[in-house]
Amino acid sequence: MEKLLTRERELWEQGLSRVAGCDEAGTGPLAGPVVAAAVIFPPGVGLLGVDDSKTRTAEQRERLAGEIREAAADFAVAVVEPEEIDRLNIYHAALEAMRRALSALDPVPEHVLVDGRAVPRFDPPQERIVKGDARCHAIAAASILAKTERDRLMAAFDETFPGYGFAQHKGYPTQEHRDAIRRLGPSPIHRRSFVLIPQPRLFD
Repeated sequence: MEKLLTRERELWEQGLSRVAGCDEAGTGPLAGPVVAAAVIFPPGVGLLGVDDSKTRTAEQRERLAGEIREAAADFAVAVVEPEEIDRLNIYHAALEAMRRALSALDPVPEHVLVDGRAVPRFDPPQERIVKGDARCHAIAAASILAKTERDRLMAAFDETFPGYGFAQHKGYPTQEHRDAIRRLGPSPIHRRSFVLIPQPRLFD
């Protein structure tokens, strides 16, 4: 945890109290939204166990998400739906989700730590950290909030659109998922711009 807090501690020592970490989840799936989260911790606060969401089990992520919400000075989660992903493309949709999450923090952060890229149309100073979810505590916390929220949404979609297995694979392109698309056709939450999703035929 001390290693993950290195950059935040440097910024806190400079007198910055609202240092936000931001990350997203869901760029790779064939279905469902992309979700982003932004988290600000009070200066000096770190949570044991917070790390890249991919290194934690579902049960650990759920427990940590609750701890993050309780300990954070501020946090926000934002969603970009499949229709908007198709319109923007997934890269820009992920950036838009992060912009929305950061913009929902009130007041705005004084400094932003972002996983790997800069967020457009957001004025406060930003710092891109490559593989930030494994190197920065606040980004790791954001990755956990984004992942758990997206998993919750996909479990709900599994009830609305049964047969695809959304609760199990969360929309990722597993063989089970590909087979379900071939058998049932795409659902309303499938990303029609993705190459593995059958496109509607213009002519018969």
